[in-house]
Amino acid sequence: MGAEAEAMNKIVREHYPVERLPEDLRRGLPPGKTVTVTVEEEAPPSRETLIALLERARKGDPIPDDPVERIRALRDDD
Repeated sequence: MGAEAEAMNKIVREHYPVERLPEDLRRGLPPGKTVTVTVEEEAPPSRETLIALLERARKGDPIPDDPVERIRALRDDD
């Protein structure tokens, strides 16, 4: 997994027109300007990380109340 995990895809576009960005990325940027866009592939979490997350979730406190009871109370509140 060594070298394979380190080789990730990365795309960099300099002087990219703000107008060509998707709306959610364009929001708050002044029209007529250019930006540098960097897109990097995210590495999936390692097996060790996933195991640690599962162990932490198992040790966590259970939900303090019953969701079904909560829904019934909200429904019957009328």
